Amino acid sequence: MYQFTEDCMTGVEKIDEEHKKLFGLINETMELMGKGSDAKIVGMNLLKELKKYVETHFAHEEDYMEQIKDPELPRQKKEHAQFMEKVESYQVTELTEEESERVVNDLLPFMARWIYHHILGSDIMIGKIANTDTTEDAFAFTDKYRTGITLIDEEHKRLFEIIRETNDLIKAELLHDKYDAIVQILRELKDYTIMHFEDEERYMEKIHYEGLELQRMAHTAFVDRLNEINLDDVDRVQKEYLDELLEFLLNWLTNHILRMDKQIPNER
Repeated sequence: MYQFTEDCMTGVEKIDEEHKKLFGLINETMELMGKGSDAKIVGMNLLKELKKYVETHFAHEEDYMEQIKDPELPRQKKEHAQFMEKVESYQVTELTEEESERVVNDLLPFMARWIYHHILGSDIMIGKIANTDTTEDAFAFTDKYRTGITLIDEEHKRLFEIIRETNDLIKAELLHDKYDAIVQILRELKDYTIMHFEDEERYMEKIHYEGLELQRMAHTAFVDRLNEINLDDVDRVQKEYLDELLEFLLNWLTNHILRMDKQIPNER
């Protein structure tokens, strides 16, 4: 069964309730399949209910993001459309029961993986960028981010430093053509982030941390975002593109540390 854990909570009550409903729909279908229910009937009911509910949920989510003027709305709309296209590609009519069962068994894990990935990589940030606190130094690695695990804390501190260096570079008015330097530091950020996630996951493996798989999904979602950085955009519209990108990266990192990494036990 797929669990909707505390780590998946966005803090927006309506969105969280609808996410729980999606997980419940997946688990209900899995349970029916495990009882030997007719796969074709299960598949048709799943697709019908899923499509209707997901469309409603996406509309609610996008309306809320539009109301708060969330800058991530265009990206969310794109991801939602891609998911619906994938769901539409599944059909169980004119299939044998064995073929229908294969389709449903393929659809269920796809749905679960996509929802986890989407929540941890995108939904978890809804409203976070719009509500950034400007009363403190956003790039400072303060005690509130410390996990008590030396390696993880030192690597988090370095990530904050790289993001600060990127911000300073963006705002360096005397540096007219910053493209090469910005590309270089973004590559450093990506490489260091990947190395950090690998170190963090090895530590969690070592202590047999039960939240490891959810952490891996969150890490994958963030690395996917780094892979989407368009270096052509960096050259063409440096400041606007980079300001939004940097704000997302910093907010995602701080949110991930506070909500997920601080739950990792310190091996004594």
